[in-house]
Amino acid sequence: MKTEVVHQGSRHVIRQVVLSSRPISWINTAFPFAAAYLLTTGAVDALLVVGTLFFLIPYNLLMYGVNDVFDYESDLRNPRKGGSEGALLEPRLHRAVVWTGVVTAAPLIVAMLWLGGTGHPWSWAVLAVSLFAVFAYSVPGLRFKEVPVLDSITSSTHFVSPAVYGLAVAGAAPTPQLVAVVAAFFCWGMASHAFGAVQDVVPDREAGIASIATAFGARATVRIALGLWITAGVLMLATAWPGPLAALLVLPYVVTAWPYRSVSDAESGTANRGWRRFIALNYAVGFLVTMLLIWWSFARS
Repeated sequence: MKTEVVHQGSRHVIRQVVLSSRPISWINTAFPFAAAYLLTTGAVDALLVVGTLFFLIPYNLLMYGVNDVFDYESDLRNPRKGGSEGALLEPRLHRAVVWTGVVTAAPLIVAMLWLGGTGHPWSWAVLAVSLFAVFAYSVPGLRFKEVPVLDSITSSTHFVSPAVYGLAVAGAAPTPQLVAVVAAFFCWGMASHAFGAVQDVVPDREAGIASIATAFGARATVRIALGLWITAGVLMLATAWPGPLAALLVLPYVVTAWPYRSVSDAESGTANRGWRRFIALNYAVGFLVTMLLIWWSFARS
């Protein structure tokens, strides 16, 4: 009986640790690295495997797990927390979550630095910026998530930096078209964070937490997000064929957020319906982006 209780307790801890890493979002950081590295090198090698594994699980555990630990008090007031949109971690699990992230990430980071060699020094700087952004978003003393606009910039860095690291460690040349793609992705990331922050205006203000949405208000923040998504689409028009077709992929996001363009702060929680559609939309759009990347790869060969 005692052994069974211990096993159940262990399973509970594991479930909570995994939940804190937002499994539904793992692909959002692993795919950009894998796609950037594979399309640049054309090689399925150890660095591709190790890097993809790192950005799939440990990276998300550090990013979201650390956030859940330091946001525990405010998450208690947020009805969204306690599921796929964020674990409501028991205080006794906080240390386990942080240490699991560090322990699983450290050997993979060392392996990435070793496998990447010294031929691409910029990749080290990109990885350092990526990891700094992961911790700076949440840890006391920095808390970039509570600095309006910087919160969206940092959040976008979380998703764009794996792709930039993949490009850097693969030795990709920074052409104007490649810069346009990265800039478009960055605008998409900022828009996504800004729109996601709208639904938390009320609980964030009650908890005394600042964000781009609490600073500008729900209505203005939705419109900022719309503008950033449209900008991302315009930037994709500057890329090589079939890249411009990706400009059409911002339209589903615009359609999803458009009904909330005039939402009041008091009713900002209703934007959660749009946010849930946004999460599902990422998978469909991700599939179409993959098809475009495959098309581009064949067109280039």
